[in-house]
Amino acid sequence: MSTPARISSPNTKFIRHIIKHYLKYDKENPFIFISAMLAFLGIAAGVMVLMIAMGIMNGTQKEFTKKLFVMNYPLTILPLEENAVNDTLIASLKEQFPHLQFSPYYTTQVITKNDGAVQGSLVYGVDFDKESKINAIFKEATGHETSKFRVVIGEGLSFEMNAPKGEKVTLYFSEQQAIGFGTMPLQKRFIVDGVFKSGLKAYDKAIMYTSLEAFEKLLDRKHGSYDGLHIYTENPLDEIDAIRSELPEMVVIEGWWQQNGNFFAAMEMEKKALFLVLLLIILVASLNIISSLLMTVMSRRREIALMRTLGATKVEIKAIFFRLGLIIGSTGIVAGTLLGGLGIWILTTFDIISMPADVYGTSKLPVDLTFNDFGLIILGTSIIILLSALYPAKKASQTDPLTVLRNE
Repeated sequence: MSTPARISSPNTKFIRHIIKHYLKYDKENPFIFISAMLAFLGIAAGVMVLMIAMGIMNGTQKEFTKKLFVMNYPLTILPLEENAVNDTLIASLKEQFPHLQFSPYYTTQVITKNDGAVQGSLVYGVDFDKESKINAIFKEATGHETSKFRVVIGEGLSFEMNAPKGEKVTLYFSEQQAIGFGTMPLQKRFIVDGVFKSGLKAYDKAIMYTSLEAFEKLLDRKHGSYDGLHIYTENPLDEIDAIRSELPEMVVIEGWWQQNGNFFAAMEMEKKALFLVLLLIILVASLNIISSLLMTVMSRRREIALMRTLGATKVEIKAIFFRLGLIIGSTGIVAGTLLGGLGIWILTTFDIISMPADVYGTSKLPVDLTFNDFGLIILGTSIIILLSALYPAKKASQTDPLTVLRNE
């Protein structure tokens, strides 16, 4: 009774030797080596560009997030009915969430005038001590004025109004005051207590802060009843549902990401589109891997046929060309990673590219490549390289030694 023939495992030493031979420069077929080099350079360039581009997109998104997180506040409670946000609600929330910081506010629109310049603004009435605990930009700008009629304004508004710290500006409110037999908009001179710089010109030109007492005095706002409540927390996404469950029906809560949802959704879509477009660079480079391996197969047909007649199996032939493609691709990935890391280091260390701060919120190019994006780049590139190496390897393994040797 005969035993079935044992299938021998591929000879790895033989495979490695042939791969080393095929990686050398061939004087008779220089275009094969050039094609392989182009594939290597294309993949390296694709990985490098993807790393830098994703790093810039992430850095820009984080920079905008940081600015908007401060100026829009992590969480905001808004009333649906008059007097719904009051000291009683704040005291209840403080008791249930002692780790959170709260800053109640009044708000209204005003016209700011000084030195012949006029600008529409949004003014918040806040408790300066409470606001300083949740708004680092406001805290840094606040001065030492004790008057209730003091304002902290943005750098852009200060420049347009020619109103530095210590200067006075006139605020015109929508409320009317009696003058003789007629009326005119309520106006009041405020002293500039400080000038803040958020990094976003739109905010610096449009927002100012004054005291709660100024609102109560000028606009007859009810003490202890507010237009809204700003809440600071390190984890607003985790806290918002817990806070919402404790709120009465006449108020709503929203996060800073909801106030700017369309903006960040657009940035996320742009990031995905950029990733797919730049991945095409690697896809094009992978075509060079296919062409290089196919040219190698065609030029080495006699050698492949001879190896088959001497005992090399289809699996070994397939492994030779598959690994050859992987070597070209993986070395391209390594080189691209090193170049991308070098490029990111240069951009973050040296001020090579400067940007208009009024548009982007920062004058230095922000670069921050996350591990998730880096992993996605490596995964996408690896899949393309694997698929590119499969077809030439399969084609080489299908070489018929009898047909090749007969024709030769």
